[in-house]
Order: sequence, then structure tokens, then C-alpha cells
Amino acid sequence: MSMIKEFKEFALRGNVLDIAIGFIIGGAFGKIVTSFVADIIMPPIGLLVGGIKFTDIKVNLKDAVLDSSGRIINEAVTLNIGNFIQAAFDFLIIALAIFLMIKAINKMSKKQEAEEAPLIVTKEEELLTEIRDLLKEK
Repeated sequence: MSMIKEFKEFALRGNVLDIAIGFIIGGAFGKIVTSFVADIIMPPIGLLVGGIKFTDIKVNLKDAVLDSSGRIINEAVTLNIGNFIQAAFDFLIIALAIFLMIKAINKMSKKQEAEEAPLIVTKEEELLTEIRDLLKEK
């Protein structure tokens, strides 16, 4: 079998296409959550903590080097703590959304399994049912 034919069979399987679609939707969802955190959640929190913008929270490790005209020769070296805090909020919101989605899917699949499960009658139950039916007849 040629390599191209094998790859075509692999790529056109349902699972691979589902995964690809999941990645695309996940990327778009990630952008929405990032914007939600940066533009909706963090500004009020920053306002509550003293009117600061979280992305501006930095620890300066080394100052920028300027030439005589004031142009930057070497950029400053900083720890961008605010960006890290914002990314942590992004992660928490995405993790919560995925948890809730998986929880809902599991609940639906358990419900579906319960509906599809065949009713298994043991020998004891069968005998008890026969006895009950015989007693009703008398």
C-alpha cells in the first residue's frame, strides 16, 4: 500500500476528523476566553485592587540601556507577573468550562446507557414472577 493511500485512509477516519474539528473549535474558544479574561474580568479586578492594569505589573530585573539620543539600545529585562496572572485566569476559566462540558456529556451518556441497557432477569426473579402469577390465578 502506498504511503499516500495509507495517509488518506488515516486522515479520513472519523476520529481524526473529530479531533481536528475539536482543535479548531478549541483554538477559537481559547481566544474568546482570553478576551473575556483580559477585557471583562481583569479590569474590574484591577480597579478593586487600586486601579492597576494587570499586564503592567512587572518586576524589573535590568533597566533598558539608552544611547545619548534616548533610543533604546538594549530592552529592559522584566518578569511579567501580570501577564502570568492573566494567563492563570485564562487557564482556570477554560478548565472550568471543559470540566462542566465533560460532566454534562458523562451525565447524558449514563442516562443513555441506562435507557439502552437490556433488562436482565435472573432465574430467581423468573421463578418468583411465576409463583406470583400462579398465586394470582388461585
